[in-house]
Amino acid sequence: MAFIQPPDRNENDENQSHRLYSPYRDLQIPYQTLYQLPTRPEYLFQEESLRQRRSWGENLTFYTGCGYLGGAVFGAGRGLVDGVKAFESSDTMKLRINRILNASGHAGRKFGNRAGVVGLMYAGLESGIVAIRDTDDVINSVVAGLGTGALYKAASGPRSAAVAGAIGGLTAGLVVAVKQAAKRYVPV
Repeated sequence: MAFIQPPDRNENDENQSHRLYSPYRDLQIPYQTLYQLPTRPEYLFQEESLRQRRSWGENLTFYTGCGYLGGAVFGAGRGLVDGVKAFESSDTMKLRINRILNASGHAGRKFGNRAGVVGLMYAGLESGIVAIRDTDDVINSVVAGLGTGALYKAASGPRSAAVAGAIGGLTAGLVVAVKQAAKRYVPV
């Protein structure tokens, strides 16, 4: 390994003032304005800026991700309770922790996958309804919730599908109503 020797210093170097390196020194623009970033989104096409909603892909990612995360957290909590209920008097601490982790992981995956699939179906249906109707209102969300519940339970029979559709529509309507109330009454 070769070491680089620093240049010899003399007493005149200490009297000279040292200047800090600036990468913008040779540029012909004022560097103070270089990092003034926009405060609102920039769009490639003007039509995109007129719509005040997420795109189809963003909607799909958001609802699927939120559904999976929420389901995984709920499932992990339920698995924690099931793991604690499965304790036996002869279990060591290591075995008890293992029971909790296994039960939480299993239930978290199961609920997370189910809720992620529901979010995926809801996002697809809502985006499709918005594309067909060319409007963005509460009806889209309620119909998408109704369709999601019915599709999710369609294999269980028509009665289960109807009940799940009604629950999905009511849930979507309730979520939209809470969101609108929060926008109106909660200062952000």
